[in-house]
Amino acid sequence: MQHNGLDRRTFLKGAGITAIGAAAMGALTGCGNGYAVPDGEVPVRETAGQLSDTPSWLGLPPEVSESEITETIDVEVLVCGCKTGGLPAVISAAENGAKVLGIDRASKVSNPREDIGSINSKLQLAAFEEYPQFKIDKMEAMEDIVRYANGFVNYDLVKLWADESGAMVDWMTEIVERDGRLRMDFEGSVGTEGQGARDKAWATGHSPNKTELGKQDKDFGFGVSLKEYAEGKGAEFRWSTELVKLEQDENNRVTGVIARDVKDRHYIRINASKGVILTTGGYGNNLEMMQARQPWNQKIRIAAPGKGGNPTGDGIKAALWAGGMMDPLGAACTFNRACVKPDELAGDGVVGEWWWFGEQPFMKVNLNGKRFCNESGPYDYMLHSTIMQPGHTYCDIFDSDYREQVKQMNEVGCCRLYPFDNGSPSNRSIDDMPALFDSLEEKGYLQKADTPEELAEKLNIPVDNFVATFNRYNEMAENGKDEDYNKEAYRLMPLKNPPYYGIRTGAWFLATLDGVRINTNMHPVREDGSEIEGLYMAGDCSGGFFSVSYPNLFTGLACGRTMTFGRRAGMLAATGKA
Repeated sequence: MQHNGLDRRTFLKGAGITAIGAAAMGALTGCGNGYAVPDGEVPVRETAGQLSDTPSWLGLPPEVSESEITETIDVEVLVCGCKTGGLPAVISAAENGAKVLGIDRASKVSNPREDIGSINSKLQLAAFEEYPQFKIDKMEAMEDIVRYANGFVNYDLVKLWADESGAMVDWMTEIVERDGRLRMDFEGSVGTEGQGARDKAWATGHSPNKTELGKQDKDFGFGVSLKEYAEGKGAEFRWSTELVKLEQDENNRVTGVIARDVKDRHYIRINASKGVILTTGGYGNNLEMMQARQPWNQKIRIAAPGKGGNPTGDGIKAALWAGGMMDPLGAACTFNRACVKPDELAGDGVVGEWWWFGEQPFMKVNLNGKRFCNESGPYDYMLHSTIMQPGHTYCDIFDSDYREQVKQMNEVGCCRLYPFDNGSPSNRSIDDMPALFDSLEEKGYLQKADTPEELAEKLNIPVDNFVATFNRYNEMAENGKDEDYNKEAYRLMPLKNPPYYGIRTGAWFLATLDGVRINTNMHPVREDGSEIEGLYMAGDCSGGFFSVSYPNLFTGLACGRTMTFGRRAGMLAATGKA
């Protein structure tokens, strides 16, 4: 059926409109009568896993002939990806009696994420008497997570994390504290209360930290601790081994994988009689997939050093080939922790530097020298606002009184630079900042000046606009009211202590958040809701939990979700309960 030279399929594909979007469009043009598919046409489905036209980033499963498979391994449970979700999955499967193998393309174990979010761990419960403000209403917390996602989530997965994450942290605490080399700290803080904060913070974070005994071995860390514990339970690991594709029987049950040795490139068949668990991470380093699913985040991205791994979506693609389907929206966890030089812009392919200080809510201006949003709030709210600005890049502005101002701003989570309210250490210290500033100034990133005029010139932004913005910001700060963007008064502090600092900032990319949809049994599901048997997923390769924005004011939520679901997947696979 042709209309003005374009058939409906071509039009929808070119416009990027899903079947849902098409229905909505039809309802508008039909004055409320809805959209009916014309006779002889099939509705276009753009949901990955049930594609009318396979996207180029997905392609088809690789063909591997039997003659190329030169090694076979038989296990009961196979875990692909041995980091934040995989290590708990391996341990849980081993604790539940399974013969378990973990594979990873890395050459050795690395540390999982170390901010672990939960509700009602023993450490949290013990803090409530002294710090009643740390108490969490579970239902209110779940609603807040759903709000961040605009409802594009499986509510039952959010509830599952809320119900099981506390027990997971208790379990993890016993494991890491077993030999005295690590201790688990509860990061107790909800920021400044009663001062008009727009967004609520939740005291959910936990971090393992080395004791004096643990510090004696420079090669020891969180990952080593979990690996050693897993091996003590009989689990085995095979490093430098990457997933190629899943294998399924005549009933479409997953029976194992084809893997490949990273070093000599030979193929391996790994049969897993009880199940395969995918914890392979997201797709942040698959640039074609990123451009297809979330090009807006590519505009603000800066390549900078960081522990983000090398996630290329291999597990996601394997599950889609097996019949799974993708979340409807691309989404990512982005932190404003990367910077570029004054003659550079953020964007895919731009290489910059790590800028840990960037999440502090000082004045921020666009490349026209003007403020453009409330700088105080969830990290990616700031960054999403930047997408709407020229060059998708902005400038952090602060003065020499930053130590006291950071203390008053009282951030929570991994960007906090002072000890938490209950005395637990922050991930980084304010005392680390002078050396960071000196290094970035020497490299030409951080600019320092005695006047706002000079700073604007060094940042390559319009002087008149910036000076007017600078003066207005100070005036509002002195009056205690942000009449432009409603920033909290206690975070609205005048900049009056030269030298002044400025730096161009964009997004450090932590992880993609959308993945293959799963149910509470950790099975990926097909479009009709049926489970893919024999396959379990956890972490960033799985979906249904996050969308649109990352709820970073739930400290460690991503890691807590991943570890909780990894542990559950290991148990279910080993026991066959689901």
